[in-house]
Amino acid sequence: MNNIRLSPLVTAIILTGCSSAAFAQLGTNLSVDVRSLALGNAVTADPPGISAVHFNPAALTKIEGLQTDVQGIIANFDIQRQFSVPAGYNVFGYSDDPMVCNDGPEISADICTDFKDTINGDVEYASLYVPILKKMVDLGEGMPLAAPTAGIAYNPPGSKATFATAMYAPLIAGFGAENGNVGNYMGQQVALERITYLSPTMAYQVNDELSIGGGIGMSYQAIGLKTDLRFPNELIGMLRMIDEVVCTPFKENSDIITDILLLGMCNTEEGMNPFSRFGQLQLSLEQSLSPSFNLGVLWEPREDFGFGMVYQSASKMRLKGKYHIDNSKAPQELIKGLMSSPTGQILAAILGFPTAVPASESGLISMDFEYPQHFQAGIKYKILPDLQVNFDIGWTDYSAWDKFRFEFDRQISALKIAKLLSADINDTSLALPLKFTSPWNYGIGLEYSATDRLKLRMGYEPRTSAIPADKRNTMIPINGAQLFGMGVGYRFDADTDLDLSIGFLRSKDNIPANSSSLSNQTGVNNILLNPYAGLNVKTDTKITILGLNYRTRW
Repeated sequence: MNNIRLSPLVTAIILTGCSSAAFAQLGTNLSVDVRSLALGNAVTADPPGISAVHFNPAALTKIEGLQTDVQGIIANFDIQRQFSVPAGYNVFGYSDDPMVCNDGPEISADICTDFKDTINGDVEYASLYVPILKKMVDLGEGMPLAAPTAGIAYNPPGSKATFATAMYAPLIAGFGAENGNVGNYMGQQVALERITYLSPTMAYQVNDELSIGGGIGMSYQAIGLKTDLRFPNELIGMLRMIDEVVCTPFKENSDIITDILLLGMCNTEEGMNPFSRFGQLQLSLEQSLSPSFNLGVLWEPREDFGFGMVYQSASKMRLKGKYHIDNSKAPQELIKGLMSSPTGQILAAILGFPTAVPASESGLISMDFEYPQHFQAGIKYKILPDLQVNFDIGWTDYSAWDKFRFEFDRQISALKIAKLLSADINDTSLALPLKFTSPWNYGIGLEYSATDRLKLRMGYEPRTSAIPADKRNTMIPINGAQLFGMGVGYRFDADTDLDLSIGFLRSKDNIPANSSSLSNQTGVNNILLNPYAGLNVKTDTKITILGLNYRTRW
């Protein structure tokens, strides 16, 4: 019963951590540079113009005079979420979940007689967190996310140093759905963004073959979440059984004896149900200045071969924000019932239960969050005079997300209860174990010079998931993924270039029933976050990116 009070707040925290982790992998490098997208991001040895600020600062030495880059990138998210019922589905003997059961109110059985074949909870539109408004904004059905970028670089005449800065989005993603969507229990609206608004960078040409570079990135980081809550748990199933079976004879004629013996649990106007909506939560966290640095090396011993290497530092932040929870009537009634009984009050005092569950709760929340460090190295090689191949390998330290710790500006009664269950919890903080891994990935790109003016490009980047198999869920609509890119580059004159690219990322995931502790695990210990307990879950994510870059030398 103490867990009922704990559930909404803890679930909110878990969902926030998962959403950030999810999109960090899903959206990385999809909205930085058009040419890189077409080459599968295999550009460490062949960085594109001013975007070298991000991919390899050393390559800025290839710029002469004053150069500006302006890019427009749009992305469309198509995320399908499906749920189905396996054989033997039930929660503490109940299977009449209206989400998956066709039975109407005329059928009073606790066991469903007619299950739906497949239940769809697809994402319906893109969402974006707006810093000035400090809230998420729906972009409308069919509307894509947009990420305009710009940069400027200058190489003084006769100088071996080049200076540059760029504004770009290393990470931007968000989605949402209308009220009533069955996917809303793991995020009705989710938004994550990291925007680098200033990146002073310098590159130096050591000699004709070697260049080095480094820069500082000043970024804005934000996480936004709105989600419905439900807890199909064995413990709540037992509370339903008590309400419907044990308490039925005493609902209208209870007395002091029954109140004492039954702890007041039968004095409720609405009983607990594992399939009911328990409320809704809204949450936002942000930091206006999140610094990091990039270091790069570029070695080109021959005209047809080059080697590049870049290190992008971790960025440690202290995200701060607010949360708001709307609690439904059932958990309020449960605690109210306990407080109506002398024995219930004694039990609540011994265990530290709250004396009431409010209709809504609001407060301040903060967390230490680390945007992970990244290392990448690659080569470029002209296998033919007009055909160049790029190959990169990279590593991102997602293992930094072993555990997320959330802190509050006051003592939280829910945490006072939860600390009885875990050593990771005290009165004002909660630590969430995630156990992410740090995989290596590769990318390959081809560039063909059809004429002196026209270049054709294509690339491929398979993305290995950093998310453990037992932590997958619908808010992380990706496990492994494949990114395909194609593009053209056209030089109008000696000082003007135009790049057009299209990218397509695809990921399918299958989460069998009872296989993920952050999605569909059954049992008594799944109360924190398993809104689809006992169900089979599938996701199919498609992201289409279109970008245009206009580059001019002055």
